[in-house]
Amino acid sequence: MTHSRPASHDETNRAALDWRAGDVPVSRRFDDPYFSLENGLEETRHVFLGGNGLPGRYRDGFQVAELGFGTGLNLLASLQAWRETGVTGVLRYTSFEAYPMAPEDMVRAQAGFAGLNALAAELSPQWGRSVIELDDLRFELITGDARQTLPGWDGLADAWYLDGFSPAKNPELWEADLLAEVGGHTAPGGTAATYTAAGFVRRGLAEAGFEVTRVPGYGRKRHMTTARKARA
Repeated sequence: MTHSRPASHDETNRAALDWRAGDVPVSRRFDDPYFSLENGLEETRHVFLGGNGLPGRYRDGFQVAELGFGTGLNLLASLQAWRETGVTGVLRYTSFEAYPMAPEDMVRAQAGFAGLNALAAELSPQWGRSVIELDDLRFELITGDARQTLPGWDGLADAWYLDGFSPAKNPELWEADLLAEVGGHTAPGGTAATYTAAGFVRRGLAEAGFEVTRVPGYGRKRHMTTARKARA
């Protein structure tokens, strides 16, 4: 059974898009694509799942938190991996997004990934909701500037997906103060991963209490960043 409630975010804050190569959305505000032009799904699996040691760490109640919900691709890939792994229980997934994409644009963007078609069709009636509850998923979308909304979140993430637009174009999501909040909202032994290897991002994560590692990136990106918080 699915239970959900409408999001209350002002429609004027919807993401404004252009489309490249037919089905790749590009933010007009940040002049940056929402995912890799090469293969967005494989990028998600490499950076966010692989970078956080998933699905191997999944367990009932595992909490994913994300900066930048975008097209919902990371959620779909995470839930697909959860189901394929056969974990019992509920995956908890919280995403912070300042400019949510219109549901019809999410459906269009997701249509480019044939391997996710069934799952995308299952969830498509729910896009635009702030809470989605399935038998194996508890999802919450928190809209607004993460610098204001994350401090009030009462959760602790087991894994963070840091998926804002490029630090050069969206520096607000990579500020040291916000990364400190990420660290403060990470469970002991929790992890974070991002496609960027920018030095100031790695330093910000280190200052937030993470052990930071630069590792091979996806496709043309030589490096990305993974991070782990020390256990208590």
